[in-house]
Order: sequence, then C-alpha cells, then structure tokens
Amino acid sequence: MSTKEKLLEELLLDEAVEKQNEIVLFNDEVNTFDHVIDTLIYACEHTPEQAEQCSIIVHYNGKCTVKTGPYEELEPRCSKLLQAGLSAEIV
Repeated sequence: MSTKEKLLEELLLDEAVEKQNEIVLFNDEVNTFDHVIDTLIYACEHTPEQAEQCSIIVHYNGKCTVKTGPYEELEPRCSKLLQAGLSAEIV
C-alpha cells in the first residue's frame, strides 16, 4: 500500500470514528407548531418540510433529533433554539 493510500485510509477512518453529536428538541405545552417550524428553519436551516416533520415527531414522541454534527457547529444552533424559547439540548 502506498503512502498516499495509507493516508487516505487513515483520513476515512478518522471521519468514521469522529463522534457525531445531536441536538434533541423536546416537546412543551407552550410553543405553537408555527413557532417551532419557523425556529427550526432559522436555527437549523431546515426546509419547511423538514421543520414540519420534526415538529410533528416532537409533538407525538416527546422529542426529536433535529440536527447532527460536530459539537462546535451545533452549539450556536442550539443556543438559537433556546433563545427562541424552545427546549433543546446537545447529546
């Protein structure tokens, strides 16, 4: 195996092993569907369809993962959700 192939293999392995965090959105009895949808579009860059589906899942299941990725990318998004009055956390 060449040095270039080894380097590529290590890079792919690092990507596969990198921990993916999740923003979990929780249901509440305060926020409207429209507010949740608008906030997901703004904070998580969801399409209107994605945001609507997540809001429905949260409503019926009590929670839903709304975004995955490295912690550094999720933290500001989660902060926007919290500032909008939604209940969310990074796990």
